[in-house]
Amino acid sequence: MKNYKLEIAYDGSRYFGWERQPDRETIQGKLEKVLSLMTGEKTEVIGAGRTDAGVHAKAMTANVHMTTDKTPDEIQAYMNHYLPEDICVNEVKEASDRFHARYKAAGKLYTYTCYTGDLKPVFTRKYVTVIEGRPDLELMRQAAAVLTGEHDFKAFSTNPRMKKSTVRCVDSIEIVQKKDLLYLNFHGDGFLQNMVRIMTGTILEAGFGRMSVEMIREALISKDRQKAGPTAPPQGLCLMKVDY
Repeated sequence: MKNYKLEIAYDGSRYFGWERQPDRETIQGKLEKVLSLMTGEKTEVIGAGRTDAGVHAKAMTANVHMTTDKTPDEIQAYMNHYLPEDICVNEVKEASDRFHARYKAAGKLYTYTCYTGDLKPVFTRKYVTVIEGRPDLELMRQAAAVLTGEHDFKAFSTNPRMKKSTVRCVDSIEIVQKKDLLYLNFHGDGFLQNMVRIMTGTILEAGFGRMSVEMIREALISKDRQKAGPTAPPQGLCLMKVDY
């Protein structure tokens, strides 16, 4: 049995997130179904993270232990033949037995994309979040500075029963406006459930003058979800890269 490292791109629009769920379409479930068909035995695909329902990925990393006489290129071709058109395996490589997509991940880059134009984004509507008006970028950057660094992000998670540490390090938050598109790039060592979407919602609230830097700092210290901003919609979020 060998360990294989996969890089996967997917449009999460019609899926209930990454994690396998009974009677629901998920990315992990689709991958495991195809690989089980290929190998003739049950397989478990381990992802670097668990994206939420409706969230996309350009380069999710995963690994799977399985027995097959196919080469990595043949595995990739087989998977792409049988997977639906909104999931693509970009690469398959043999990995060491000790490689684990989640535990070995050193960092992740997420991009949240907002559309600030006047006309409907007909052809990109599944991948952007439409916001009315243009927020103040300087206010957004001030808010982002408060959230950058190592903090307890409990107020920025939707999982109140989280038993493990909620301390994470967000080493950079970059805010870039390009014509009608506003990009928020988040890089960190890991993110809690819905954390990027809540940070996005909070930074946008600051950009529109509805939250001050002090309010955001207070939310961090309080660890109270109710004091942070709203959870931004899922379709604007995309996992861009996983670092090892």
